[in-house]
Amino acid sequence: MFDKVLIANRGEIALRIQRACRELGIKTVVAHSEADKDTKYVRLADESVCIGPAPSAQSYLNIPAIIAAAEVTDSQAIHPGYGFLSENADFAEKVESSGFVFIGPKPETIRLMGDKVNAKAVMQKAGVPCVPGSEGALPDDPHEILKIAKAVGYPVIIKSAGGGGGRGMRVVNTEAALLSAVTLTRTEAQNAFGNPTVYIERFLATPRHIEIQVLADQFKNAVWLSARDCSLQRRHQKILEEAPPINIPERTLVKIGERCADACRKIGYRGAGTFEFLYQDGEFFFIEMNTRVQVEHPVTEEITGVDIVQQQIKIAAGHKLTFRQRDITVRGHAIECRINAEDPKKFIPSPGKITLYHTPGGPGVRVDSHAYNQYFVPPHYDSMIGKIITYGDTRESAIARMRIALSEMAVEGIKTNIPLHQQLLMDENFVRGNFSIHYLEERLKTDSD
Repeated sequence: MFDKVLIANRGEIALRIQRACRELGIKTVVAHSEADKDTKYVRLADESVCIGPAPSAQSYLNIPAIIAAAEVTDSQAIHPGYGFLSENADFAEKVESSGFVFIGPKPETIRLMGDKVNAKAVMQKAGVPCVPGSEGALPDDPHEILKIAKAVGYPVIIKSAGGGGGRGMRVVNTEAALLSAVTLTRTEAQNAFGNPTVYIERFLATPRHIEIQVLADQFKNAVWLSARDCSLQRRHQKILEEAPPINIPERTLVKIGERCADACRKIGYRGAGTFEFLYQDGEFFFIEMNTRVQVEHPVTEEITGVDIVQQQIKIAAGHKLTFRQRDITVRGHAIECRINAEDPKKFIPSPGKITLYHTPGGPGVRVDSHAYNQYFVPPHYDSMIGKIITYGDTRESAIARMRIALSEMAVEGIKTNIPLHQQLLMDENFVRGNFSIHYLEERLKTDSD
């Protein structure tokens, strides 16, 4: 096992990784920006190194500074968390060429899965079902583009091959709007990701967003840890997640889960990963694979008892998985609400000092948060300040506990989206499980009219 791990991230995931390391007896080094120097997880670390000013480009995205921090502290491995450089193949390559272990997949795997066109082709070859669409990148010939879209069937969605986080995609309902939309998406993709490649998929009207969590070691052992429903989204950003997903036949889940684990073996995947699918009319359609730990990993941990972050670290250290698929048992139900520092109606970020901070407790309640009383929420980063996770023997129990937890959560000095979560937890369609990835935005639009 490693003696010392450098955490190249911030916020709640930095604290989460730190806790996993401490349980394993590993010393931690936190690489932080000037804006985060007084945070709880920086103070709790065995060592900390300031890697630059507040802007991410000069700190959390500053590869030379992160590598230098690992060198001066004699760290053996670097954990990238999620976001920032976590799915940057060049960073993973630099980490390994500098003599450190990257806690994540191999650089070539990250690169392969980072290109959505290539990833889709690999998954089709591995037997994982994909959304009907163009075979590879769209050509330059406008007549060919029109022909492909007609064969796929309108409405279609144009996606950037290098996109992610809900960016680089555009829905097109008619042939007349197609070519200009392709041009616009290509321009946006080039500006945002440095890659103008785009492809087309059929736009599904009422799908759910279902994820399959996997773990795989370098010895080609792979397991899938049940599934999550992440359908409640706004502008492709997840708001609330739960596990396991309801109203999906068990045999259907098992079939897709086994295909995901098998795909990991075929591509030589290493570490934790997530297969993201759209699910509609009893069918799964692969959309992308995230080669890192997900924000919503706690709901899977709660229903399986597997510490995903510790498993990431153990796999990176060269350990074999100590369990097989038959050892994975799913019990109960878990829900996660992302608590963001933002206006609950206008969704404008709300940075500033937290003047009162009180978290909920009780049976089946978990809070993953780096915030505290008098903590200053900086304006430079993502607005999430924490996550509330509730667990119950049944979905009804998990919902009841979340309602209570949200009522106990007190945050003053800034605005948060807690009121939005409270509305969702009382929503009849949510309670019945009657929603798709478009449901929340449609409801918000109706509420504002």
